[in-house]
Amino acid sequence: MKILLQILTVLVGLEFFYIMYLETIATTSKKTAQVFQMSQEELSQKNVNVLFKNQGVYNGLLGVLVLLAITVFGKAVLQTVLGMMILIAAYGALTSNPKIILMQGGLPILALIVSFFA
Repeated sequence: MKILLQILTVLVGLEFFYIMYLETIATTSKKTAQVFQMSQEELSQKNVNVLFKNQGVYNGLLGVLVLLAITVFGKAVLQTVLGMMILIAAYGALTSNPKIILMQGGLPILALIVSFFA
């Protein structure tokens, strides 16, 4: 179970790095427009672009934090970070798109469940 938890945690980190990439580096790409169900024109607006880049930094730092938790800080911190990620996804599901709970929260939910058995 410990190996499964490590694999899931690395996947969670990679997922959040990918979200960061979409939001900070590929902000106006076709893929970003598709993922966030927005037009490239909307994503090109200065205010939207800045907001996306800021949000991307948060997601990237969550990716770093979850990887540090599994390698340095321990299970309690890992469970806390995963819980935060799930709450963030739940908020996004309630306020933006219900699919976010599974798209952004699915792996953290699985990792959190496995963490209680590892």
